Amino acid sequence: MKTYLISGALGLGLAAAAWAFLAPGETGPATAQQPVGSALAAVSLPETLSSEAQLGKRAFDAVCADCHGANGAGFDGAGPPLVHEIYEPSHHADMAFFVAVERGVRAHHWSFGNMPPQQGLTRADVAGIVTYVRELQRANGID
Repeated sequence: MKTYLISGALGLGLAAAAWAFLAPGETGPATAQQPVGSALAAVSLPETLSSEAQLGKRAFDAVCADCHGANGAGFDGAGPPLVHEIYEPSHHADMAFFVAVERGVRAHHWSFGNMPPQQGLTRADVAGIVTYVRELQRANGID
């Protein structure tokens, strides 16, 4: 009986310490350098965007930026950066973006959870978004 009491007290103490260390609004060691809600990638903008990329930026800002951040830089706690080598054309072809929008994506590279299908975008909208993301990637050395 004494062993159970000691084990229980120790367990409660460890749980309380963990709660105090990782209380809501605070970060643990893994995210101490990355404030919640900040961009996950530094993105350099191209000097100009093609007309299709300009249209894509408008659609991106309206539908994608809430999770993927301004200019595809990602958003801590919401979604991954698209200006990242994981999304280079040789690893995620343009069609992957169309499929992600139409069907959603199961989490596989990041721990943000699954991406649901996105409503309200036409194939032309997605084509513009892909052009925009690819132009951002090229401006950041991702081909």
